Amino acid sequence: MSNVLVLNSGSSSLKFQILDPKAGAEVGPQVVGLVEQIGETKGHIVLKHEGEKYELTAEIPDHTVGLTLALELMETNGFGLSNIEIAAVGHRVVHGGTVFSGPQLVDDAALEKMRELIPLAPLHNPANIAGIEVAREMLPEVPHVAVFDTGFFQSMPAEAATYAINKDVADKYSVRRYGFHGTSHEFISQEVPALLGKPAAEVNQIVLHLGNGASASAVRGGKAIDTSMGMTPLAGLVMGTRSGDIDAGVVFHLSRQAGMSVDEIDTLLNHKSGVKGLCGFNDFRDLHAHREAGDAAAELAYRVYIHQLRHYIGAYMIELGRVDAITFTAGVGENDDYVRADALAELENFGIFIDPERNKVRGGARLISTDESPVKVFVVPTNEELAIARFALSLVV
Repeated sequence: MSNVLVLNSGSSSLKFQILDPKAGAEVGPQVVGLVEQIGETKGHIVLKHEGEKYELTAEIPDHTVGLTLALELMETNGFGLSNIEIAAVGHRVVHGGTVFSGPQLVDDAALEKMRELIPLAPLHNPANIAGIEVAREMLPEVPHVAVFDTGFFQSMPAEAATYAINKDVADKYSVRRYGFHGTSHEFISQEVPALLGKPAAEVNQIVLHLGNGASASAVRGGKAIDTSMGMTPLAGLVMGTRSGDIDAGVVFHLSRQAGMSVDEIDTLLNHKSGVKGLCGFNDFRDLHAHREAGDAAAELAYRVYIHQLRHYIGAYMIELGRVDAITFTAGVGENDDYVRADALAELENFGIFIDPERNKVRGGARLISTDESPVKVFVVPTNEELAIARFALSLVV
């Protein structure tokens, strides 16, 4: 028995999969589920199993009802937990602070520590914890494992994790670089060595997780040494709706001159900035269509995005000293050949040679650099659910 139920609990949604991590990514999950509009009068549940789709619309006041209804819908259609044995439940948790550097078996003590970290991720950790509580209550005999987005980056050296602010203030309020998307970065960094035919301990790589949220990491010998996101997921690369790096003085300026509150500035930088803030939309298919039509705002937004991406690639090349591989993943990274080509354009002097035809190919893990390129460039689909399932199973068998 090696099936794992992977839960990703949001404030108004619950995503889950049942998969066998021993079967590999090519097999895919047995069940994919989504419970959405939790807390509204009409919630919605969608399940997919063996090519079939099952739906239910009902009032879903909370996560307990949502998960209960989803499991009942599975049972009614012959693929419930009485038919699929579960070895573990893996939970995505956004923030583990400095407390959790790896997957953690969940008990009451661990859950209490997670609650203490809520101030570091007030929009995410409460929902993650709610999902754990519901699942533990419903599946008390199954071991539960928490996997943290920040965990992979706890290996960063102090000079990469430390902000140059007053030490006493930083220590008191836990101000430091934590990094996010760690499950994806770790998954990709574990897949690439096999593509190179080398052990992970011998590989230096740059991982570019480019979705609506975007982050970069420098990984030496399987350990993260730097990442673009910071104390929050706001820092680093330009993203769909987030600004990425800006001068902290912008916050003071908007407060003093525009009279904006902290919450208004928070909303501006997290939800009304980035590519969308620059040109009005954040879907890269729309972005390219508008660029082709001569939209100056879209063109500038794209150039700003690429400029910041190249800035981090260059910085990590220097930090690593030797780069064996650069890998693109997530929605934009896996599907946008324009972004990949422009991000690495004219870097032949640094040993990076992109093959234009390979770069246009879609689907699956693939090499997009030339065979002679000293630095290999890959596209590797991320699979955070599979990574969580692997971590969970590793702690219980």
